[in-house]
Amino acid sequence: MTDAGPQTSTRSVPPALFVVTVFASASLVFLVQPMVAKLVLPLLGGSPSVWNTSMAFFQIALLAGYAYAHALQRLRTVRGQALVHIGVLLLAAMALPLRVNALAGTPSSDHPNLWLLSVLGLSIGAPFAVLSATAPLVQAWYARTIGAAEGKEPYVLYAASNLGSLLALLAYPLIVEPTLSLIHQRYGWSTGYGVFVLIIGALAFTVSRAQAAAPTAAPRAATPISPWRERAAWIALAAIPSSLMLGVTAYLTTDVASAPFLWVLPLALYLATFIVAFQDKPLIPADITLALQAAALAACVALLPFRTVLFGLQLFIHLAAFFLTALMCHQRLVAQRPEPGRLTEFYLCLSIGGVVGGGFNAFVAPVIFNDVYEYPIILVLACLARPWGDLRRVPIWIWTMFIVGVAAAMLTPVVETFVSPHLHTAPVVGDLDQAELFDMAMKTLLALSVIAAFIVRDRAIFYLAIIGMLSYAAPATADRTDTRESWRSFFGVMKRSQTPISSLGGEVRMLAHGTTLHGAQAQSPAFRCRPLVYYAPSTPIGQVFREKQAQSPGLRVGAVGLGTGSVSAYVRAGDRLTFFEIDPLVQRIATDPANFSYTTECAKGPIDYVIGDARLTLAKQAPDQFDILLIDAFSSDAVPAHLLTVEAVRGYLTKLKPDGVLILHLSNRNLDLMNPAQAVSRAAGGWALVQNYRPTPAEEKMWSSPEDAVIVARNHAALAPFLATGRWRTADPFKARPWTDDYTNLAGALYSKLKINSDGRP
Repeated sequence: MTDAGPQTSTRSVPPALFVVTVFASASLVFLVQPMVAKLVLPLLGGSPSVWNTSMAFFQIALLAGYAYAHALQRLRTVRGQALVHIGVLLLAAMALPLRVNALAGTPSSDHPNLWLLSVLGLSIGAPFAVLSATAPLVQAWYARTIGAAEGKEPYVLYAASNLGSLLALLAYPLIVEPTLSLIHQRYGWSTGYGVFVLIIGALAFTVSRAQAAAPTAAPRAATPISPWRERAAWIALAAIPSSLMLGVTAYLTTDVASAPFLWVLPLALYLATFIVAFQDKPLIPADITLALQAAALAACVALLPFRTVLFGLQLFIHLAAFFLTALMCHQRLVAQRPEPGRLTEFYLCLSIGGVVGGGFNAFVAPVIFNDVYEYPIILVLACLARPWGDLRRVPIWIWTMFIVGVAAAMLTPVVETFVSPHLHTAPVVGDLDQAELFDMAMKTLLALSVIAAFIVRDRAIFYLAIIGMLSYAAPATADRTDTRESWRSFFGVMKRSQTPISSLGGEVRMLAHGTTLHGAQAQSPAFRCRPLVYYAPSTPIGQVFREKQAQSPGLRVGAVGLGTGSVSAYVRAGDRLTFFEIDPLVQRIATDPANFSYTTECAKGPIDYVIGDARLTLAKQAPDQFDILLIDAFSSDAVPAHLLTVEAVRGYLTKLKPDGVLILHLSNRNLDLMNPAQAVSRAAGGWALVQNYRPTPAEEKMWSSPEDAVIVARNHAALAPFLATGRWRTADPFKARPWTDDYTNLAGALYSKLKINSDGRP
């Protein structure tokens, strides 16, 4: 059976129309991902897991789209496929305009993954899946028309598809997010979807009228069934980059911000690897990729546990290792691509691999691991995608370097275990003490192992063995913390550790989220109920509590972000404190005396707990009730941006008493949040003071930490006592554009922080 209609040449089908169609569909697909994730981000506390789960959903939807495109090949005529596809596109448009569908109900802190998947499915699932089908479907049409007539491969269209995806991703943080409000983004994307329907309609009409110069049979009848081993290889090579993309994204967003401008970096590199790999003449040849990947991956594994290494260096090494590993896998995929008749099957397997890799990171790893072990595990397993070489003829020098590399890595944790405990009694040698010399020796062993791994890179099994040992050995040499327990939830990894502090009478317990300290408590009875770090009496937070307590014998206090519960130590018998915490795990940790006892031992008045996102739970509180409202919701070193918008602060102010004070704790290593917060305070109708607190040596000895804070009140009189101390200054609301629920500029905050650091200002 052949296509009906006029017998026209394939020359009547402009090749550029194929390119425009796949480019447009890919642009819409990858423009909507950060947009939708930003829509739901405020509802789940700004956790990096929101993006990882969203990415896993999009991969599942992509699989559904590719499966649909593959199933559509059962229709023998291009005209039949085109009519069905246009109909499905119109049916999916019923989910528009783009919005968060309310049918999923309110967010769940107990089952956030399930809620997020359901709301994404209802809001964007159908349009996303049918748009995703465009790339393999249009390539199949190309193969049955121009490809069959002129012998051109359709796979190059995949490079055009990924170029559209990449440009859309870069456009979102650089153009779309800073210039358009969220409502304009939503309606703009929905309009773009309508324009795309017209574009693919034009292509479908043109293609259905064309007939290839050579007769084409249905792909299913023309090709044999692919062996399962080949399909498994395709899936595995696609799964590794997918998993690594989410792993490196979680690494980056944990310490900076869970925001689209950072999410798109790994995803953009991921798409760039497809563009390079599927080119007719790749910009980076496969042999160059293999050499660079071997060096970058070994360095990445060795540096992974070193948390105090410069962020810029860490960023470069991790992104380089990810990019080159993904490129290596995708170049292997291109080398194994089938003939065009099996094109949709090939892409279906690639999509299955994406779901396997993304699903492992988003759904499996948080359940089976109490730390982010999936990232180094996949880095090690990626070694198996390298060439295995001839293991029967291995030169003696390769064997030597293999043994040296494994031995150097194995020695590191062994020596660390038996030598390190005795270093505190060792004498000083020159300008260095024995501990510093020991650290240098351990890092030299790691470097030797990295060099050995690079030398044996052409034998995958040898390279894998050294990298595996490096992954095990590096944590023993990295920044040492006495971690006693680790927990993990959808919202991140929490670790309890201990360290001796003589000025605080001995051991101090600490709670860290990611790499950021979220509170500490001395174990000595003399200091157990003294708030430490950001909550110490000398800090801005401590100053506000002491001033307000001097004004009234009974305070009503609200605190967004529980941590160790340090502010409980300020609660007197006449006070009442309510914690607003999104993560139930944090409540279990902070209220267990085996971990911390601020809430159970130090607080003299009642403490309440409200679980859920603070924007939503605070909105349900009665107005005019808080004397102090503290916003201290960290996700590692990131402050959820949706808690610092004009709408958010305006809502906080309604919950304050007329003389109440709102505290915004804005300390951040990578983002300047002070300027936007000052602008937001004014735009929300409040009066604000600011303080960049830096402790004196005596205060540092008592574990007071540097702190940047803004305090806001409903009237100027409420701030007069704080201004009189001389420690606070009047806010300048004109240094930045105020953030709103429709507008945030985290990229600008990052740039501003870099500028502040370069100027040496606090």
